[in-house]
Amino acid sequence: MNAPALTARQQRELEYHREHAANAADEVLRPVADDIIVCAARRPWNAYWSMYDRLLASDLAGKAVLVLGCGFGDDAIRIARLGARVSACDLSPESLAIAEARAALAGVEIAFAAMPAEALTYAADSFDVAVFVDILHHVDIAATMAEIARVLKPGAQVIGDELYTHTRLQAVRESGPVQRLFYPRMRRWIYGEETPYITADEHKIDEHEFAMVTARLTALETDWFNVLEGRLYPSRLRWAARAERAAMRPFAAFAPYLAGRVVFSGRLAE
Repeated sequence: MNAPALTARQQRELEYHREHAANAADEVLRPVADDIIVCAARRPWNAYWSMYDRLLASDLAGKAVLVLGCGFGDDAIRIARLGARVSACDLSPESLAIAEARAALAGVEIAFAAMPAEALTYAADSFDVAVFVDILHHVDIAATMAEIARVLKPGAQVIGDELYTHTRLQAVRESGPVQRLFYPRMRRWIYGEETPYITADEHKIDEHEFAMVTARLTALETDWFNVLEGRLYPSRLRWAARAERAAMRPFAAFAPYLAGRVVFSGRLAE
């Protein structure tokens, strides 16, 4: 059976990541740090670490885990180190070539495959867990979640960490004065001289798209992050992230309107 032709958006994403992989040959030799899965001291102020708290609590050993949009394989490799049977897919064969080489160096077995998230080639009811890390803002969410529901077993876990913004806050961010006067200065402060890793079509998922992600899930748990982190100060300032997390606790009810990230977990409805 022939694979479906890529959409114009998928083709643009593929070309971007093909070029990104071509400029990242040294990534093959970069070891995957395992502090996030072995350190007893956790970082509850950090969204990524908080997602791994959920993964660690899920006892993944022996489970079939799908890592969607795996990129250079960091998460797939870490999850394999936890004893899971990992399948990892990505739109870019060039990214997967780097991921495969890194997995070999790490001594873990992972089944890598190139495919779009909207048209997975896995059989139905294949996986116990699906993991999303900054992938959903690159894809057609409705089509992707339909595929995820197909390839997951009933009751399977879904765990993710995704970029997010409420539509009202995004309207402010996209306003003329913010874009002309504020954003260019903050972009230099946040990213320094580095070119942001942003594709032409990506956008933070909003509350409506997040509802599409979670519509098929039960036992949903959400945690909201980055009200100011990544907007007013860079993520490298850990003390600021800790202070923000503490300061926002009394305002938890407003978090879905203010946050820049959401960590979530749930189970596919049976």
